[in-house]
Amino acid sequence: MSQTTTAATLEFDDAALANQLFGAHNANLSLIAEKSGVRLDTRGSTVTVEAEDPRVRETVLNLLAQLYGLLKSGHPVYPRDMAYAYGMLDRDPSADLRRIFRDAVFVVSPRKTITPKTLSQRDYVAALRENDMVFAVGPAGTGKTYLAVAVALSMLLAKKVKRIILTRPAVEAGEKLGFLPGDLVEKVNPYLRPLYDALHDMQDFQKVSDMLETGIIEIAPLAFMRGRTLNDAFIILDEAQNTTQEQMKMFLTRLGFGSRAVITGDITQIDLPASGKADALARSGLVHALRVLEGVKGIRSIRFHEDDVIRHPLVGRIVQAYERHETANSR
Repeated sequence: MSQTTTAATLEFDDAALANQLFGAHNANLSLIAEKSGVRLDTRGSTVTVEAEDPRVRETVLNLLAQLYGLLKSGHPVYPRDMAYAYGMLDRDPSADLRRIFRDAVFVVSPRKTITPKTLSQRDYVAALRENDMVFAVGPAGTGKTYLAVAVALSMLLAKKVKRIILTRPAVEAGEKLGFLPGDLVEKVNPYLRPLYDALHDMQDFQKVSDMLETGIIEIAPLAFMRGRTLNDAFIILDEAQNTTQEQMKMFLTRLGFGSRAVITGDITQIDLPASGKADALARSGLVHALRVLEGVKGIRSIRFHEDDVIRHPLVGRIVQAYERHETANSR
């Protein structure tokens, strides 16, 4: 027996802001409807929410009311925010979207403000500000590296650190390194590209180039960290799932006075040579460190999940289509 559909109406006191909330041709409402499964109808500045599940209906009403409040306080709301905001309130109805969306990491230019988009991202940014060492583990697209670079730049500009060091293991290259032209740095540069991309997205190209040339920002393979003590630095180890236990210990003990370290990785994407999944997990320095360092004062671990992935809505639909196809073919 199907559930009875129930409806509730929300009326906004500013027609212009209501139109912004609804989006052009109700595009924002369509995104919310697609994510939640409710039916949304509008008349003027009034929206009606119809749903079979009362909990879902209340979540959507809460979402619309909070997004309208953001608009009223002068904070812009974008189509990409719709699904993320719904997911947050679906998991935590008490979540305060205003606090989450207005918690800017920093403004790098009049047109560039970086803000956490999920509850996990907000916790991550807080952890980066409050702890000397943070582990961030989860799937690609959750903002682990991007937000770490953003906080690192904000601390550099505020003179809380004197330099930024970005590093990652070059495991993906393997024996192919020998066939690439140039010296070791030139050989591993392609594998450091995501770190350059994050920097260039936040600062203009010339400013990044100047900081790289003067050593204020250093991007280097993990092997270059051996034997160093890194003081007054914000250090980011990316793709840490591909470190060995020995490499991880070496990196963690590079931390000097006035420094903080961020270690990011995805334990489902280990590229270390191994005889199987269990062997790869056993060899990974990230997996080992998370177990050994659990409960150590001054270290915080943040776990990201699929719900934290920040994607273009179309990418999400493509991934779902592939998953349905693979599930159908596996039967």
